[in-house]
Amino acid sequence: MPTPAPTPFSTVLRTASSEEHEAAEQSSFMSHLLGGRLGIEAYADLTGQLWYVYRALEGRTEQLAEHPLAGPFIDRALLRTAAVERDLAHLRGPGWRDGLAPLPATAAYVARVEELAAEWPAGYIAHHYTRYLGDLSGGQIIRGVAEKTWGFERKGDGVRFYVFEEVDNPAAFKREYRAKLDAAGEALDEVERHRVVEECKRAFVLNGAIFRDLDARYPLSA
Repeated sequence: MPTPAPTPFSTVLRTASSEEHEAAEQSSFMSHLLGGRLGIEAYADLTGQLWYVYRALEGRTEQLAEHPLAGPFIDRALLRTAAVERDLAHLRGPGWRDGLAPLPATAAYVARVEELAAEWPAGYIAHHYTRYLGDLSGGQIIRGVAEKTWGFERKGDGVRFYVFEEVDNPAAFKREYRAKLDAAGEALDEVERHRVVEECKRAFVLNGAIFRDLDARYPLSA
């Protein structure tokens, strides 16, 4: 009897982290934001927290591009820092940095990403996957809601973070990305694959913690 083919690593990551992923997606803050029950200030605050996250994710791209495992994932088409800064200038004005500070959960998330980028690129991949594939997928729902709720120009200032101008075919891009994850999984031993899976779960938990901090800052009145 032939040996069954191993489960693709991209599938392993998706299924193993599904509970943590769902918990983050269904957070009170995101539910209220997507339901149109929060003001533009909450959306601007979320955007500001994302600025810290993506500066961490993209702060070591030159070094990571040379890494045999992480290098294939470093793609200029994904870079978000410039786009989120343009959104913040639109949302908060030219002095958008004034008064902007990371929430405790954001600071913890940034510290973890920076640690991994410097010391464990395989773990960094888990956060890269969690954020960028999420932006290409569920992030498009956020963009549509923001355009409708606050009147942003379609794919214009205020939602440019969610617009990947250099990704011509998102579906094909995501297929290629998952193939890179599968190749990475084949290059890792069983222990290291398990560590990456656990880091993927942790990435969703860290994202969810940011949403909880934001929920505490923008509670809905009874």
